[in-house]
Amino acid sequence: MSSTPSVLLNTGLPMPLLGLGTYKLVGHEEVYGAVDAALVAGYRAFDSAAVYRNEAELGRALKELLPKHGLTREDVFITSKLGPKDQGEKAMEGALHSLSQLDLGYIDLYLIHWPGTQGLGVTDQRNPGNRAQSWATLEELHAQGKLKAIGVSNYTPAHMRELMQSCKVPPALLQVEFHPKLCQTELRKVCKEYGVCFQAYSSLGKGELLTDPVVLEVAKNCDRTPGQVLLRWAVQQDVPVLPKSSNPDRIQDNARLFDFTLSDADMDRLSALDCGQNYCWDSSEVA
Repeated sequence: MSSTPSVLLNTGLPMPLLGLGTYKLVGHEEVYGAVDAALVAGYRAFDSAAVYRNEAELGRALKELLPKHGLTREDVFITSKLGPKDQGEKAMEGALHSLSQLDLGYIDLYLIHWPGTQGLGVTDQRNPGNRAQSWATLEELHAQGKLKAIGVSNYTPAHMRELMQSCKVPPALLQVEFHPKLCQTELRKVCKEYGVCFQAYSSLGKGELLTDPVVLEVAKNCDRTPGQVLLRWAVQQDVPVLPKSSNPDRIQDNARLFDFTLSDADMDRLSALDCGQNYCWDSSEVA
């Protein structure tokens, strides 16, 4: 996994700082094309989820493409996630389904996708029990070696503290929305305190930040694209990123993050955009 720099998870497992997000990639052709372009560009990590409905396509594409690129299963890092419909007593069934859909022998990192449960209200008092049950299931599959590392996504500081009090195996990673308009200061502090890797999704703010005047100015000054600037802002803070695209040129562009550095002044200017702006999901109401 040496094509891009990596971070060390608390399991001792290295994880690339750059991964391809696969949300909205559908069908064999689109997934195959994106994975092929990503492998050429040096990506060695791929992020899927049960709710993306592309685990089977991702697994198939990798089985076909790894030999073509002279790579093996061990050279790539695969993340997937338990869907909210399987939260609680269906967690074992859901996780095993992810394993069989991907069909790659094991999953490097498996996350609880959402702190709530599909079909239950956000304030439903069954949510904490369901989360705990899902976590115990992930711990079991981790002990069996089927999930090399386990973690969570979209958890708040309160959800993280609750998990740390009850878990046998601490989460290796928290994946949340993170960009200059949502700096997640408290969550990052909690992750640091517990030795949990903090990973970003939606680094470009669903594309909204690509036209932000500050981002455009920084990009112009360092002769980079706005997307590269936003991704570099994260990786320069040792925060792994998961840009998603099906366009081979953009996939290549998004990988060019490790041959330039943003000045402290530019980092500060970008961080000063923080205003608590969510472009994706807000889990702060989930009990």
